[in-house]
Amino acid sequence: MARYTGPVCRLCRREGTKLFLKGERCYTPKCSVDRRGYPPGQHGQGRKRVSEYALHLREKQKARRTYGVLERQFRRYYDLAARRRGITGENLLQLLETRLDNVVYRLGFASSRPEARQLVLHGHFSVNGRKVSVPSYQVRPGDVVAVREGSRNLDKFKANLEVGRTPPPWMTLDVEKMEGEILSLPTRDQIDVPVQEHLIVEYYSR
Repeated sequence: MARYTGPVCRLCRREGTKLFLKGERCYTPKCSVDRRGYPPGQHGQGRKRVSEYALHLREKQKARRTYGVLERQFRRYYDLAARRRGITGENLLQLLETRLDNVVYRLGFASSRPEARQLVLHGHFSVNGRKVSVPSYQVRPGDVVAVREGSRNLDKFKANLEVGRTPPPWMTLDVEKMEGEILSLPTRDQIDVPVQEHLIVEYYSR
């Protein structure tokens, strides 16, 4: 299964914003974006004219890297969003938000999306009582995502839940049972990812 294995802080610096790929480190002064707020590489501090195409590309890359999706898979998400009723950009973000690894991160079981992906791959979660180890699994309203019985004593889950992150309003969390329920599909105002989705649509529509 393909995935990005390079230094993730470079991705944040390249996009010029925090993508929160390193968990708690992103909230400390050690964050690379705070320390070196310019793109990586020897030409990172040089002035460059930004074309319209570059703006569209950077927005697409920002969304793709935030959710940890590779190019071909991201294009499939876009094609699926374009076939659905409604606004294509919002449909795209909705599909990305309802990935199982993102839901695990939103519920607070993981400190970052890459960590959530790893925990799902290792089989620590169930959906409606059935083990699911596919990070891209799409959850639906009414689904219950829970830490499996044999994994509930792991220190990682206890430490992440003690941080006390509040899940978004389209899901609920029961800390005692270590499970969360999907109440509805997220609306655009409930998705706090700083992405201008209309630029992504323009990128693929060019």
